[in-house]
Amino acid sequence: MSHRTITFTLAEAPPPRLDKALARDVPEAAQLSRSRLAKLIAQGAVTVNDAVIEDVRHKIAEGDHVAITVEASAESHIGAEDIPLDVVFEDDDLIVINKPVGMVVHPAPGTPSGTLVNALLFHCGDDLSGVGGVKRPGIVHRIDKDTSGLLVVAKTDVAHHGLAAQFERHSVERYYKALVYGVPDGSDPRLRGIKGASFEPGNILKLTTQLARHRTDRQRQAVLFQGGRHAVTRARRVSRFGTPPVLALMECWLETGRTHQIRVHMAHAGHALVGDQTYGGKRKLPRDALPDVAAEAVRAFPRQALHAAVLGFTHPVSEQQMRFEAPLPEDMQQLLDMLPEAP
Repeated sequence: MSHRTITFTLAEAPPPRLDKALARDVPEAAQLSRSRLAKLIAQGAVTVNDAVIEDVRHKIAEGDHVAITVEASAESHIGAEDIPLDVVFEDDDLIVINKPVGMVVHPAPGTPSGTLVNALLFHCGDDLSGVGGVKRPGIVHRIDKDTSGLLVVAKTDVAHHGLAAQFERHSVERYYKALVYGVPDGSDPRLRGIKGASFEPGNILKLTTQLARHRTDRQRQAVLFQGGRHAVTRARRVSRFGTPPVLALMECWLETGRTHQIRVHMAHAGHALVGDQTYGGKRKLPRDALPDVAAEAVRAFPRQALHAAVLGFTHPVSEQQMRFEAPLPEDMQQLLDMLPEAP
C-alpha cells in the first residue's frame, strides 16, 4: 500500500504530551485528528528526532523534528451507487443532506445497498480523504429509514472528530416536526401525572427518562427509569387540528440523541406519532372531529410523521456557525393541508 510522510517541527511552547503536541502542530492539510494521531503513535508510525516513539505521553520540546508515516486511505468495502441526493450544503470537509423517506443511512445485514452511505461514496468520490484510514463518509448521527430530513456527514478525519465531539457535548441544534395524536397541554392532569413528564414556561413539554432496547422486541426501544441511557426531549405545540382538537403538529428538539427518542417519548406521553406502526400509530379518531377524507388520510399515513427540519452546528474546521432548514416533505405537507385547524 502506498504511503505519505508528513514532516514538521514543533513550534514554541508545545503541550507536554506527544499526542497533544502533534494535534496542535500537525499541518492542517494532513487532515489528521487527535484520535487518529494517537493510533499512528501506537502503530509506530511517528518518529521524533529520527527515533520511533510509541507512547502518547512522551515528553517533547520546542524544535523537535517530527515525521509521521500515513498509509493511503484504504478503499471502503461498501459499494458506491449512483443514487440521487438532495445536497443542502457541501465543502471540502462535510456535506449536509436532506434525506428522503425510505432511505436507510448505513448498510446493515438487511439493507446492504441503496443506503445514504452507498450514495455518498459515489457522490463524493475522490473527495473523501478518509475517516479512520478508510475512504468512507463519517456518519456522526442517523435518522430512521422512514424519517425525513437533515443529516451532516464528515468527509475528512478532522471533520468527523470535530462533529462527533459536538454531538457528544449535545451542542448541536436539532429541531423536528412531528404530527401526533391528541393535543399535549400543561393543563392536562393526565399528562402531568406521567412519570418523566413535566412542563416548562411557554407550555413546553419536557420528557426525561432512560431509554434501552426492549427486552423482548429488539427492534423497539423502551422507557426505563433505572439503567439504560439518559434521554431528554422537549416539545412545543405549533398547531391543533380538528373540532374538537384531536391532532397536533409539534416542534420537538433533542437534548440527547437516542435511537427512536422522539417516537418513544411521545408515545410514552400518550401522544404517539401519526403513522408510527412500532409505537402505536393507529388510533380511533373521535367521530366527526375531522372530515371523512382527512380522517382516512390520517389512518392511511404509511410512516411516522416525523421530519428533521433544522440542523445547526459549528463548522469543525472553519468554526463558522452553520444552520440549515429543510421544508416538510411532500407527503407530510399534503396531509397537513387536508387537516382543518382548530379554532
